[in-house]
Amino acid sequence: MKSNRPQTQFTGPELAGKSAVEVVDLLRKKEVSPAEMLAVSKQRIEEVDGPVNAMITKCYDRAETKLAGLPDREASAGQELGWLAGLPIGIKDLTDVEGVRCTYGSKGLADNIAKSNDPIVDTLEDRGAIVMGKTNTPEMGAGGNTFNEVFGMTRNPWNTTKNAGGSSGGAAVSLATGQVWLSEGSDLAGSLRTPAAYCGIVGLRPSPGRAFGGPMNLGFSHEGICGPMARSVEDCALFLDAMGGYDDRAPLSLPAPNEPFQTAVQSADVKIRIGYAPTLNGFAPVEAEIEHVMRSALETLQGEGASVDESCPDLTGLYDTYVTLRAMHWMSLPGRAPKSIMKHYKPTLTANIAVADALTVDDVVTANLTRTSLYHRMRDYFQTHDILACAVIGLEPTDVEVEFPTEVDGEPMSDYIDWLRFSFLATTTSLPAISVPCGFTKSGMPVGIQLIGGPRADAKVLKAARALEIALDLGTSPIDPIVRH
Repeated sequence: MKSNRPQTQFTGPELAGKSAVEVVDLLRKKEVSPAEMLAVSKQRIEEVDGPVNAMITKCYDRAETKLAGLPDREASAGQELGWLAGLPIGIKDLTDVEGVRCTYGSKGLADNIAKSNDPIVDTLEDRGAIVMGKTNTPEMGAGGNTFNEVFGMTRNPWNTTKNAGGSSGGAAVSLATGQVWLSEGSDLAGSLRTPAAYCGIVGLRPSPGRAFGGPMNLGFSHEGICGPMARSVEDCALFLDAMGGYDDRAPLSLPAPNEPFQTAVQSADVKIRIGYAPTLNGFAPVEAEIEHVMRSALETLQGEGASVDESCPDLTGLYDTYVTLRAMHWMSLPGRAPKSIMKHYKPTLTANIAVADALTVDDVVTANLTRTSLYHRMRDYFQTHDILACAVIGLEPTDVEVEFPTEVDGEPMSDYIDWLRFSFLATTTSLPAISVPCGFTKSGMPVGIQLIGGPRADAKVLKAARALEIALDLGTSPIDPIVRH
């Protein structure tokens, strides 16, 4: 497939345009210094963040202080594949970084300063990451459009009048514009998959426990999890290696795999058995142009040797199960905040918490039983398929002022999460899923395709994404924001 990437401009420093893998290699060889990379990242943030509003809190002084401890850590970790060697990264404004403002996008927490690191920040800093700042999120991470009353709107770099996706919208935009090389995201209803698709970058929702982060009081949650976001699949694999490993603070955390994810993607093989379900058998609508881009991408991969058939597992019960699990998640976190904070919540967040208030014990029991049934149906499906491919999101980005679309392909949406239905399956069944760029619309907006894998098949998902990335050759370089009014 000949790349249909629109003509774009990148005027940043040469190092800002390189991949994370390339830069980490240079850092390990000491051909560039961490101080140089910090300066490059700072320069790029100051040059381009104004029109897009992605890196909403900068912590340059803290980053410079952290550089001093790198040589000590390098002595023990310098040869590990997860060692980032002083690479600047972004951290989402739902994740605590010690001494740095963490607002959760909520007016009631506008002046909150984190007293300690989230476990995932500890892990990343121990492996040589340098946190440059916090990336924007909707309030409490609720919603597929990144805006809040503290910092305002994050805008899509491919067209600044458009939605960048959410809730990891700031993270996706920071990558697409070359402000950092890797940026942490989190995902409940596609919160890193949707912005990855809308901004033309890669976002992986890993298996629960692969990349532990989030509130320590919700350590047994399967739903809202952290994950890597990057400009390429290889960079995403590097970031997952840096995030992963067992942590006794995290009851669901998994040990690092025997084969690092970076090694796994080097053996990406196009001979993949793909089931394609563009609407998940009618579960979610897709506009014709989005479906055409996805189908064309899979046809290209099929021409290289993959097998593709249109099929979908039985997803009976998915909607009600997901909505119940999501409501429980919100009640366990923002729903337990003090009234002084909750009084500021946006109406859609308040309404979602109210769903949990109305749940019965039978609702919760049914959701858990149905979740298990769905998992086994998916497990059976992956006996004959390596990957289930579907949309990430059913339409191209809407105007940034629109909180959520009221219809997709002529089908009305009932509430602010209905248009995010494609995210429900992987979350409910605890399966790894990645959003990888697969083309562009006629208006020049990126389109992502979602690849879902079997239980704990993170490496297989990354390898399939890498095979597609190679076949499509769309390019992974950052862009200058395309400012429109």
